[in-house]
Amino acid sequence: MADARLIAVVGATGAQGGGLVRAILADAGGGFKARALTRKVDSDNARALAAAGAEVVAADLDDEASLVRALDGAHGAYFVTNFWEHFSPDKEQAQAAALARAAKAAGIAHAVWSTLEDSRNFIPLADERMPTLMGRYKVPHFDAKGESDHLFTDAGVPTTFLLTSFYWENLIFFGLGPKRAADGVLEWAIPLGAGRFPSIAVEDIGRCAYGVFKRGAELIGQRVGIAGELLTGAEMAAAMGAALGEPVRYQALDPALFRSFGFPGAEDLGNMFQFNVEFADAFCAARDPARARALNPALQTFAQWLAANKARIPIA
Repeated sequence: MADARLIAVVGATGAQGGGLVRAILADAGGGFKARALTRKVDSDNARALAAAGAEVVAADLDDEASLVRALDGAHGAYFVTNFWEHFSPDKEQAQAAALARAAKAAGIAHAVWSTLEDSRNFIPLADERMPTLMGRYKVPHFDAKGESDHLFTDAGVPTTFLLTSFYWENLIFFGLGPKRAADGVLEWAIPLGAGRFPSIAVEDIGRCAYGVFKRGAELIGQRVGIAGELLTGAEMAAAMGAALGEPVRYQALDPALFRSFGFPGAEDLGNMFQFNVEFADAFCAARDPARARALNPALQTFAQWLAANKARIPIA
């Protein structure tokens, strides 16, 4: 398709970006083609995307000139940063600023920025019910993204702000799956309280982003929140039990206890869960599964995701 519009995808060998590249490639007549941006063009993931039909181009979020080159000729661009790679909100904001400037320099007609709420708009730093982290954040991996939103509008980049949700893949890769309790019962211990919690399959984030690009100009300037489902912790545990073939007991942890666990990011995640619980109504209202399904008709439910991925969830 010589006249297809090119979408440059940051993080193409990762979770969100990889899902978007695959969504573009799977829709041969959709009018778009994919350019996969990655630091490691010779990695297995990059080679797989190239073999599937994507253009693979080297780019580094810490090298603005490389971003300008990689965005050259693109109609649209998908921008995502990975806080968990370096645990530095300052670095994440510097990368977002570089992306915004590069997008403006390259004349990007439609950017999609993967973002989250700035929790400090809900819980001021002086509010002692939640500890302040790194001197000026409540939920660093949320706040750095939310604080960076203005960089794209200030630069004059036509942008859709995509509000993502908790990945179900965290049950596999982040050690957040159920564990065997002392009494032998599988237990899912997590600080979700009793309220609803937006969550999603990471592949569906990419598919929803593709839906945003297909909608085009009508979504520029909008905040689009997506989720696969809005489930309670008890509902998620029950679904895991049904998939795994044995009961999974839900244990609502105190966020303060979770913060004390000591693994890298424990305080950040503990604050995140507390934020999700205390502001569940607003957090869920911003993420409508019906809107996500309109963008991505193949949107998975948690039960569907579990059916395909239950064997990948490590059970300790």
